Amino acid sequence: MLGLTLEGGASRSVYSCGVMDVLLEEDIMADVIVGVSAGAAFSLSYAARQHGRNREVALKYMPDKRYMGFKHLLNPKNRSIYNLDFVFYELPEKLLPFDYEAFEAYHGKIFGVLTDIETGEAVYRELPRDDHKCMYLRASCALPLLFPIFELDGRKYMDGGIVDSIPYKKAMEEGCDKNIVVLTREVGYKKTTDRSTAFAARRFRHYEEFSDKLLKRADMYNTKIAELEQLEKEGKVFIFRPDDTTGIARTESDPKVLEMLYNKGADDARRRMAELKEYLSK
Repeated sequence: MLGLTLEGGASRSVYSCGVMDVLLEEDIMADVIVGVSAGAAFSLSYAARQHGRNREVALKYMPDKRYMGFKHLLNPKNRSIYNLDFVFYELPEKLLPFDYEAFEAYHGKIFGVLTDIETGEAVYRELPRDDHKCMYLRASCALPLLFPIFELDGRKYMDGGIVDSIPYKKAMEEGCDKNIVVLTREVGYKKTTDRSTAFAARRFRHYEEFSDKLLKRADMYNTKIAELEQLEKEGKVFIFRPDDTTGIARTESDPKVLEMLYNKGADDARRRMAELKEYLSK
């Protein structure tokens, strides 16, 4: 079985869109998809085999002021830097239709990762095929300070990347013996606890376990990268990652930068396709 694990990173995940479109061109379809945040959101077009849809989202709509901006964060009915109903409902339902029938026909499993803020633990939620308002995707993308808390099934959730930024182990637990992992940071990148994360930890201090995980997030991420790099050396995972993300913010909206990210992902996938097919055939 083939697993596809997708790191988040908001706008930087456009790199992953390029990789996924080339996988579609080569008819390489994962049996299990596990995505975090934007990685989960963009994975739906791959599962529905809608080649090029993510590229259009990135280049046409992400620069649109209706998509994101601080005015949306200040809107008490939205409370997110992203215009949630526009991104997760109006766009897939009206402006750039998502193929729900093709998504329903996807043969495998597709998971979004959430963080239960009361326990501080990761929750791997199989994404419903008929959730036209994408509530679990919204929760998976809910970075503290930039999103509200989402209450679903009687639990409170935020961004899954806080506790499991690269959930490749979930794909392995589902039985995948071949695993493609798409990262959105370059070789050598080390996550640190910046001021915004420290502030978020204080802001959510009444959720003790969650606050603690925010402060440990950088160490957990760096450990996960070290594990993956060792697995890559052992030939147990196949990793795609950009060569440089310097200066590219998670809220990047410049279409030239987004196109560069998409093209880099597509170019990397095409350049390494023979290597990938060899890995998959072993």
